[in-house]
Amino acid sequence: MDNLGLVPKWQVKRLESVYNQGSLMDIAELTQAMHEFVSSQGWYAPESKRPQTLRNLAISLSLEASEVLEHFQWDENLASTPALADVLADVALYLLQIASLSGIDMEKAILNKLEKNYTRNWENDRAS
Repeated sequence: MDNLGLVPKWQVKRLESVYNQGSLMDIAELTQAMHEFVSSQGWYAPESKRPQTLRNLAISLSLEASEVLEHFQWDENLASTPALADVLADVALYLLQIASLSGIDMEKAILNKLEKNYTRNWENDRAS
């Protein structure tokens, strides 16, 4: 794990423990870790230069999701899996934050959407 110099020591130990043990965090734990990071940067503070409004987060999510395309812009093959993983992690973090601040349980939302998708007729259905 690189670039841990700016992370509080208690958080470094937590991150290293999870990373080194190969243990996984569930959606709630990932959401909590995301909130801890955002709070540690002061971005939830009223005077923040990066206000964490749903609008701003939605814009940021869209921008990060667009960065995924950069990895395939001129080639069908993936040049850097770690670089793509970083971008996908950014997308996931914004998604978790938007869901959390909106009061949406992502686990339930994903399971409900999968259930709906199983009943869709993909050839004729334009519904979401």
